[in-house]
Amino acid sequence: MTKYQHVTTVIFDLGGVIVDLDWELCIRNFENLGINNMHNLINTTLQRGFILDYEMGQISDEQFREEIRKNATLKVTDEQIDYAWTSLLVGIPAEKLDLLMELRKKYKVLMLSNTNNLSFRFSEKMFEVNGYRITDFFDKCYLSYEMKLTKPSAEIFVALLADAGLKAEECLFLDDGIHNINTASELGFQTEYIEPFSSVKDWEFPGKLIELNI
Repeated sequence: MTKYQHVTTVIFDLGGVIVDLDWELCIRNFENLGINNMHNLINTTLQRGFILDYEMGQISDEQFREEIRKNATLKVTDEQIDYAWTSLLVGIPAEKLDLLMELRKKYKVLMLSNTNNLSFRFSEKMFEVNGYRITDFFDKCYLSYEMKLTKPSAEIFVALLADAGLKAEECLFLDDGIHNINTASELGFQTEYIEPFSSVKDWEFPGKLIELNI
């Protein structure tokens, strides 16, 4: 049986799949602000504590910054916190932007991301190249902090399907979090796990989808 059958919609995670990440740089920038336990506060896949609250839209930007300050040994400004936090987000390789554009010729392309207001607004600007905007690359972005839900809960996937009017089996979901992939698979999504720091040429699906036009 051919893998990826009858796909109408491709759903991408954002950080680690489309946007390249640098966790070490982010942690180092927080250490420069006198916050030496950031490696205990953030997780590369599953967030917890006030950072999870932030990604679920349960606390504001201001409340998030205040939580960061509680862990600081120096006096830090909003701008310093924002810079350190968004330094995690390195950029988007041109090949990934090209892939999104190519896929949109034949498929609905969606984003499903565990994210927060500061990170998403920063990432959004990375799509502003050659006169394009993020809406030129995605039909819709489903964001955890707006939905008040996070992956890997089944609820966020079910909510996306309901809003988009889709069936799980017609969707291909790509993510670098294995827990997220497992939930999607259990719900009937077609899936591909994306290895951290991999490039498009390492991914299994793009060529097959575009070549076969399935």
